[in-house]
Amino acid sequence: MKILIAGGTGFIGRAMLRAWASEHELAVLTRNPERAQPSLPEGVRAVGWDGATLGDWTQSLEGIDALINLAGEPIAQRWTPAVKQRLWDSRVKTTELLAQAVQQAATPPRTMLQASAIGIYDQNPDTVADEDSPPGSGFLAELGKAWEAAAQPVQERDVRLCLMRIGVVLGEGGGALERMLTPFKLGVGGSIGSGRQWLSWIHLDDVVGAAAFLLNRADLSGAFNFTAPNPATMNEFARTLGRVLLRPAMFRAPAFALHLMLGEAAEFLLQGSRVLPKRLQTAGYAFRYPTLEAALRSVLDRDSSPRAEE
Repeated sequence: MKILIAGGTGFIGRAMLRAWASEHELAVLTRNPERAQPSLPEGVRAVGWDGATLGDWTQSLEGIDALINLAGEPIAQRWTPAVKQRLWDSRVKTTELLAQAVQQAATPPRTMLQASAIGIYDQNPDTVADEDSPPGSGFLAELGKAWEAAAQPVQERDVRLCLMRIGVVLGEGGGALERMLTPFKLGVGGSIGSGRQWLSWIHLDDVVGAAAFLLNRADLSGAFNFTAPNPATMNEFARTLGRVLLRPAMFRAPAFALHLMLGEAAEFLLQGSRVLPKRLQTAGYAFRYPTLEAALRSVLDRDSSPRAEE
């Protein structure tokens, strides 16, 4: 396939490039192609764009099989008014630009995979959500709804649209796990807040695998939860991570401390919901890492059985 990826130099995008470079013809939209090109896998082409205006980059849409949009500023930061605006613009405005370019293309892509997030659902430990669940309320849910709506116009050109509602991604070299490791390695790791809230996680390999699954299934469209079939409570996650690292998990980060650090953004960590990948499983996708401990051991390069520290 010929695939163009916006946000291809990010955590998930880099994993897709590594996995697919020998199989597909790949190009990446990037604001700094000269800097990005040397770090891309052999054969992957960097295409310059500013993420804000139509230009020569739109020619890269002609004749491709799939467009994947992963663009978006990281959520994990304190949500000041300026940060909220950047989060919105980097997702909604960028997606609107890509949709406009697709609509104007002489030969648009057959498929678009559009990133979204499980923050679109109600954030509550008592919530169990699948793709049939209604959106929630609050900033994350409103952002998710607008993000997905911005991609909808591509369907006017008969482009098959798949919305990837991505959970907390566990992988090497970035993502949420990297930020969680330091306190555990120092022996002061533990749960967050009440510990009852759900962490709807997914291994990075399954993000890439599920995206490839959707690319190859022309009969599938709409929203798909990119979460493992076995979410964990924050208490369960802390205990499992401690066991894998052979470190204690007895400490707890109180809710007020997270509010001090992250402000409104802390609610996503303190009120996580249980999100299930109903549509992926119904369609036949087989998760490589359906359980948390196997996923963590894979990322942290540990054996399946505990061993002493060297």
